[in-house]
Amino acid sequence: MTSRSVLISGAGVAGPTLAYWLARHGFQPTVVERSRDLRSSGNPVDVRGPALPVAEEMGVMPRLRDAATQATALRVVDASGRQVARVSMPAARGTAGYREVELPRGDLAIALHEAARDGAEFLFDDTIATLRQDADGVDVTFERAEARRFDLVIGTDGLHSTVRRLAFGPESDFVTHMGLYVATLPLDGPADPPHDVVLYNSPGRLVALHPSRGQAGAAFIFRSPAIAGFDHRDTGQHKRIVTEAYAGAGWRVPELLERLGEAGDLYFDSVSRVRLPAWARGRIALLGDAASCVSLFGDGSSLAMAGARTLARALAEESGHAGAFRRYESEHRALAGPKQRNAGRSTALLVPRTRLGIAARNLAARLWPSGQAG
Repeated sequence: MTSRSVLISGAGVAGPTLAYWLARHGFQPTVVERSRDLRSSGNPVDVRGPALPVAEEMGVMPRLRDAATQATALRVVDASGRQVARVSMPAARGTAGYREVELPRGDLAIALHEAARDGAEFLFDDTIATLRQDADGVDVTFERAEARRFDLVIGTDGLHSTVRRLAFGPESDFVTHMGLYVATLPLDGPADPPHDVVLYNSPGRLVALHPSRGQAGAAFIFRSPAIAGFDHRDTGQHKRIVTEAYAGAGWRVPELLERLGEAGDLYFDSVSRVRLPAWARGRIALLGDAASCVSLFGDGSSLAMAGARTLARALAEESGHAGAFRRYESEHRALAGPKQRNAGRSTALLVPRTRLGIAARNLAARLWPSGQAG
């Protein structure tokens, strides 16, 4: 297609991947990112399935393996810290002999940014203020940078997408709360033990400690209806919500809540599903969580990388953007759809509602064959 300047909103996983592939196909991508730099917090993520050939062709797999968490077991403990179940995961995970890689989300974003930065313009500490499209392009104003015109605009800006809000409608029209909230934060020092993911449940609540290279991470995942007045950018509010949700919990929870209260790098948000009838409107389209999020349970990073390459190829091979957007959406919905439909099963397994549910899950975990947790 002849349209060549593309503005991408969001420099997480989908944005830099799309910028890389667009540049490879002769486009001029610009990536705008609200944060001042790449976010280091968030859950560990997997690069697997359809994302593997994308990462390999981008040449980032050695970097991803170097950053791999190398978790080899899933260990479930009770309130006293006693092990009640342990499931082995592939011991070679993250090495050259095992293609799938689990790594901190921040390390993945950094590797993808480094791969893309020579072929794309990156604008940090800025965001889109307005979008106005016509038959020939999109006029964009920014909060900081001067207004510019682009041939196409792609929103890769996540669950709370600015592009989706400006071009498609309010968030409430497309985002459904799935009954869970999640908080993650890095901890000082390595995990102990160094290769076990440790889970502690009380009814409707989970705390997980996850190993990484040199620095462990903690996650709080709990059931709750949608919280009135929730602001996804208010860190003080987030700390109060998590502290109240885990009041009275056992194991190491009081200690971890103290660390959460002191944390400067905290991620907190609703676990939500995003559904739209169409992912494109004129010259503006959505990719990744902005289009089809099932946060936490939907292989979001792998799907984002796969979708980015699909979209870039469609734009390069189709004669116009409308046909390219239709082709991308048709192909990528086939991957994203099953993940959205199966999210409820993972929720029930990870955060049982009752003590009986926890006991049943733990019994099932003891019966899982070696490697099933991977």
